[in-house]
Amino acid sequence: MHTQTVESPPRPPAERSASRWAGVLALCSALLLALVAVRWHPLMTLDGDIAETTHRWAVDERGVTHAFRILTDWVWDPWTMRILTVAVAIWLVWRRAARWTAVWLLAACGLATLIQQSLKALVDRPRPVWPDPVDSAHYAAFPSGHAMTATVVCGLMLWLLHRHGAGRAVWRTAVSVAVVSVVGVGLTRIWLGVHWTTDVVGGWLLGVLVVVLAVGVHARRRG
Repeated sequence: MHTQTVESPPRPPAERSASRWAGVLALCSALLLALVAVRWHPLMTLDGDIAETTHRWAVDERGVTHAFRILTDWVWDPWTMRILTVAVAIWLVWRRAARWTAVWLLAACGLATLIQQSLKALVDRPRPVWPDPVDSAHYAAFPSGHAMTATVVCGLMLWLLHRHGAGRAVWRTAVSVAVVSVVGVGLTRIWLGVHWTTDVVGGWLLGVLVVVLAVGVHARRRG
């Protein structure tokens, strides 16, 4: 007797595209992590050259350096981003009755923090050391917590705005603020001499990866 097999339905194009992006981001993140962990000389040399150049600028341009310290320590600080996340989660529950989405948002940001801190402990990369530092930071260098947290929070906020049908003016403003924040916080960390360039790039890559994975989880849950 012939038994007809039932094949699972093909995945939607958007889901396949998200899976491919997640794979590419995971591969790039793993490759950068490996190169940093083994202290690959060409990459370390590039990091050092960029750090020395930007540190000279930071010492010479005290006004710019002071402004960057305010931005990185207050506006784009990870705790500022986490407070924003909690505020949005409360709004989702209060105004939208979207409890699962609120929990999902907090869980995604919590996962990003866990990944960031675990990799810092695993790689244990020293931060740049200067005879005339313009700023200071604690814990290991890779990946940049500022860059990763800003990327995750801004990415998820943009996705939520898109999902809830934000108007064109609101959307354009949000995209501009998000891009300036994510790029800006990375540049301030390099300028202030508390991170190597690859720390920031690693934070960006891992942050985007967390966003893609989180959005995929939410899409499957809603589907």
